[in-house]
Amino acid sequence: MTWLAEAARSVTSESTQQAVGYPSLFLLVLIGALVPVVPTGALVSSAAVVALHRTAPFSLALVFVTASLAAFLGDAALYWLGRRGMRSKNGSRWLAAIRARAPEERLAQARGKLAEHGIAVLVLSRLVPAGRIPVMLACLMAEWPLRRFARGNGPACLAWAATYQVIGILGGSLFAEPWEGVVVAVVLTVVISVAPGVWRRVRAAG
Repeated sequence: MTWLAEAARSVTSESTQQAVGYPSLFLLVLIGALVPVVPTGALVSSAAVVALHRTAPFSLALVFVTASLAAFLGDAALYWLGRRGMRSKNGSRWLAAIRARAPEERLAQARGKLAEHGIAVLVLSRLVPAGRIPVMLACLMAEWPLRRFARGNGPACLAWAATYQVIGILGGSLFAEPWEGVVVAVVLTVVISVAPGVWRRVRAAG
């Protein structure tokens, strides 16, 4: 009966890890949506690596649902706070934080594309590094109601979660040990995040 006891311990350990892991992922992605300093893409990719070495595809599905829902709720909350700031005479610290992360050049581009393409730009904004906040501010300045923003942000969050999960799956599938896949996934997400900024600086210097 030793094997039965070991199996029971394994199931209990995995259940405990899941009970802690998914709420933690949800909370961190939610915070990352509100305060855009948490590397949420790397979190999702890392979670996908760990899920790949467990009871995939069930664990992968849970990572996808958890990440996309947390991102959607975080974006909706930040947008709602931004709208409150837009209506206030004195603004708000949340609106100021959004403005601080939307350079004038990026904001002008976002407003032009939003006026031309509408919700499609919002859907793509989460897939472009540093593209979410300028487009969100453009939506605020265009006075989009929360319902309209949410209608475009839903598919955006689903596409974002799927993209970074695929990055994690690709990284995790290359190695037998989860930690090795996590390292690769984090490196890939960091490269993807910083590459556009580096390319803009190189062009500007040239």
